Amino acid sequence: MMDETVREESAMPAPEARRRGNRLRARLRRLPTWWPLPLCALLGATGGMTFGMVQPAQYAATSYVVVVPAEGSDAATALGFAQAYGRVATSGAVLADAHHVSDVPLAALRGGVRATTSPDAPMIEITGTAATPRASADIANAVARSLTRTGNGTATRTRAKLMVFSRATSPVDPSSPSVPIATEVGACAGGLMGGLLLLVRPRRRRGASHGATVPAPAHGPVPAPGAKAAAREAVR
Repeated sequence: MMDETVREESAMPAPEARRRGNRLRARLRRLPTWWPLPLCALLGATGGMTFGMVQPAQYAATSYVVVVPAEGSDAATALGFAQAYGRVATSGAVLADAHHVSDVPLAALRGGVRATTSPDAPMIEITGTAATPRASADIANAVARSLTRTGNGTATRTRAKLMVFSRATSPVDPSSPSVPIATEVGACAGGLMGGLLLLVRPRRRRGASHGATVPAPAHGPVPAPGAKAAAREAVR
């Protein structure tokens, strides 16, 4: 019997909790409708600043490999081979050869190299990314030399020769975003989320936004048409 009484008392909401809930709802109703926008922007800026401070700096260095057509070959052939060599620049065979020749760790080569090609020129851009400037340049140069050796091994059949057009040098500034840029990006992303939240949230009623109460509809039977006129005739 005592346990049932305790359960019934615990199930009933406390008056103090109800009053606090009512005060909180009243304060939220008094806030302007656009309050999620600055709040989300502030949260996004805080998150971006934290990410910029915690994320370690990354450096990127780039080397260029050019495809030279053999005598009697046209430029379109060299452009096509440049696209093909750009796809195999980050393959296992090229990276393994770069590891054996330059002693750069294979894991660093796999996770820190990127190759891109141009649709207008037979040029391959090889970018190395690492935690230090010297390491990023070593990765880019090692892969560029390995790709050149791989391509020149079949030059008699492809009639296209590869050569290192420009070696990578140690960068001065990191490629990762700085703290101010990360903060600005986070603020913009938070502001965008706040704007989307304003679009999808239900709009307040005009009376509720000013604290006015909407009168409840009156209950009771609705008189039939002509009932008032019949009542007046009966009184007469």
